Amino acid sequence: MTNYKIEIANRILQVETDKLAERASGCVLLKYGDTSLLVVSQLGEEREGVDFFPLTCQYEERYYAAGRIRGSRFMKREGRPSDRSVLIDRIIDRAIRPRFPEHFKREIQVVATCLSFDKENDPAVLGLLGSSLSLLISEIPWQGPVAAVRIGRHPPTAQQGGKFILNPNYQEREEGELDLLLSAVERPSLSGMVPGELLLNMIEGQGNEVKEDLICQAFEFAKPFLKKLIDFQKEISRKIGKEKIPLSSLSYDPDLKKEVEKFLKGKLEKVLYQKDAPKTEKEIKLLKENLLKETEEKYTPEQALDLFEENLEKILKENILKNDKRPDGRKLDEIREVKAKVGLLPRVHGSAFFSRGLTNVLSVATLGSPHDQQLLDEMELVGKKHFIHYYNFPPYSSGEVRPMRGPGRREIGHGVLAEKALVPLMPNFDDFPYTVLVVSEVISSNGSTSMASVSGASLALMDAGVPIKRPAAGISIGLMEGSDGNQKLLTDIQGAEDSHGGMDFKVAGTEMGITALQMDVKVDGINGKILKEVLDKAKKARLKILTEIGKVISQPRPQLSKWAPRIYVLQINPDKIGEVIGPGGKIINEIIESCGVTIDIEDSGKVFITAEKEEAAKKAIDWVRGITKEVKIGEVFQGKVKRILDFGAFVEILPGQEGLVHISQFLAQRINKVVDVVRVGDIIPVKVIGIDEMGRINLSAKAAGFKPR
Repeated sequence: MTNYKIEIANRILQVETDKLAERASGCVLLKYGDTSLLVVSQLGEEREGVDFFPLTCQYEERYYAAGRIRGSRFMKREGRPSDRSVLIDRIIDRAIRPRFPEHFKREIQVVATCLSFDKENDPAVLGLLGSSLSLLISEIPWQGPVAAVRIGRHPPTAQQGGKFILNPNYQEREEGELDLLLSAVERPSLSGMVPGELLLNMIEGQGNEVKEDLICQAFEFAKPFLKKLIDFQKEISRKIGKEKIPLSSLSYDPDLKKEVEKFLKGKLEKVLYQKDAPKTEKEIKLLKENLLKETEEKYTPEQALDLFEENLEKILKENILKNDKRPDGRKLDEIREVKAKVGLLPRVHGSAFFSRGLTNVLSVATLGSPHDQQLLDEMELVGKKHFIHYYNFPPYSSGEVRPMRGPGRREIGHGVLAEKALVPLMPNFDDFPYTVLVVSEVISSNGSTSMASVSGASLALMDAGVPIKRPAAGISIGLMEGSDGNQKLLTDIQGAEDSHGGMDFKVAGTEMGITALQMDVKVDGINGKILKEVLDKAKKARLKILTEIGKVISQPRPQLSKWAPRIYVLQINPDKIGEVIGPGGKIINEIIESCGVTIDIEDSGKVFITAEKEEAAKKAIDWVRGITKEVKIGEVFQGKVKRILDFGAFVEILPGQEGLVHISQFLAQRINKVVDVVRVGDIIPVKVIGIDEMGRINLSAKAAGFKPR
C-alpha cells in the first residue's frame, strides 16, 4: 500500500491509495491522529434529459468508529443520516461541485465513510480533503484540487491577545470565539487575473460576535497551510493519477444560436427587468415554452434551453458589470424593503413575521422544561441541546406544487445556519433553564430565506421574553464576474441574481459582530480583497435591517408570555435525591401526577420544577422541600397520622417524611390502645425527640402539648 504523509498542525496527515476500493474510479484512506476516513469517487453514466449536474455526496457515520453501539434497543444499524452527517454532505458538495466542467452531465457519487473517530480531529475536514484527492487521482474530469482547514481562535485575555488555532480540537472549538472551515483553490491562468492566487471557494463558520477583520485575518493565517495541502495533492496526482476521460466538446448549431437570439431579442430583457418578481418568473417560463415550440422541429429541447440560459446570463452580467443595472432597479448595495411584526399568534409563546421584499418568514418560539432538551446520540456528539432552530420550506413558498415529506438537506442546512447565528446570543442555561425551540416557516421565497429566518427567529425570541443579548439579522451578498476579471458585488440577491450569479455569501450577526457565515460559489472563488468588501457590505446591510427591527421591538419583553410554563429551581442535598425519587420512581411520580408538574433533577442536586400554574409549582416545591428538609431534634410540627400499630403511630411531619410516636409518648398517663386517643388522618402536634443512626425519627406528642379529642 502506497503511503503519503504531510505534517499539518503538529499532526501527521497520512494518505493510503492502493488496493482499497479497486473497482472505484478513485479511492483514498486518510488518517489524521486516530480519525480515519475512506473516501471513494465513482463515475456513472450519462444522464439524458437532465438540466442539472447529477452529483451526489454522502458522508457516512459508523458508530463503531467511536467504539459505540447505537443506543436504540430495537435497531442497532445506522439508519437515517444524522443532521451532522447531512451538514458534512453539504460541505463537501459545496466545495467540489463548482470544479466540474460546465455542461458535464455524467453521474458522480462521492462517498466518505468515517472508519475511526478519536474525538479530537474533525471528520468534515478529512472528508473534504479525501473527496478532492479521490476525484483528482480518478479518471473523472475534475478541476481540483481543493484544500480545506479549520481555523479556531482563542479569545483574548488580560494576559495576552487572541490566537488563531489550526485544526482545533472539539474543546478548543467550543471554548473559542471563532470556528471557521475554509476551502480554497488556486486560480487558473485567465486573462486579467493573477494565476496561482489562492481563492476561497467555500466557507462555513460561526463566531461569538467577531469583527469582520478577524475573518480576513483568519484567511491570511490559513493561506500557507491551504497552499501546502494543494501542493501535497498535486504531487500525489502526478505520481498515481489516472488519465482523465476526454470531454465531448459542446457545440451548438450556428443556425440554432441565431434562431434563439432572434426569438429572444427585445423580449428577454423586457421580461427580466421589472420589479414584479412573480410576474418575471411566469413570463420567463412562458418565454421558454414558446421558444421550445419554435425550435422543436429541428433541435433538441436541451440545446434550446441551454442557449436560453446563456442569453439570460449574458444580459444579466453585462447590465450589472457595465451599467450597475439590476433587474428590479435597485442600486448594487441596496436592500429590499424590510417589514417586521411581533405577537401575531395569540396562544404561542412568541411569534414574529419578517419580510424583505418577497421573502417572508413566520417564526414561532416555544419554551419548554429541561426535560424537553434534545438528546444527542450521534457518532460525534453525545449530550443534550437546549436551543433548537428548525427551518421549513413548503413548496407553495416558491409557487410550486410537489410532495411534502420530511426535511431535506437544504432545510436541515438552513435551519442549522440560523441556529448557529443565534446560539452566541442565547442566555446561559443556568440562568435561563428553558428548552427553547424556534421554528421558521418560509411562506414566501425570493432570495436568502435562511438569513430572513435569523431575523424572524430573533424577533420571536424577544417577543417570547427570552433574554437574548441583542437582536440578530442576516443578509446575502452576491457576485457577478466577467471573463476579463471585472467583478461587482450585489447586496440582498434575489431571483436571477442568485441562480445566475457567481456567489452566495450569507453573513449573520448583531450590531457588535458576526455570529455565522456561509459562502458558496459558482466561479473559481474570491480573494482576500473581495472577502473584505463582502463583509463590509454585509455589515452595512445588517445594521440597516437591525435598525428596522429595533423600531418594532429592540429588546426582549420583560416578562415571559403568560402561556409559557414557569420553571422554579431549588437546590437540595445530593444525598437526598434518592428520597425524592423514591423506590422505582414512586415518590417523584406521585408528586408529578398530584401537582401536574414536570420535575428534572441533576446529579448536583439542582431540581427544576416546571408548571403552567404557580399554585401547582408551589405545592410541588413544598413537597420536595419537605422530603429533603433536615429535621432537627427539638423541632415541633403539626403532623398527620398515617398509620396506627399496636406499639404506636406513624405521623407525617413533612411531605415524604414520617416519624414514630411510641404509645408511651402520647399522654403522661398510660393508655391501652393508640386508637383510644388518635385516628388515621388526625392532625396532631409532635416534637422530634430523637434521630437514630439510620435516620429514623422518634416523635413525642405529649412533649408538644397533645390533648386527645
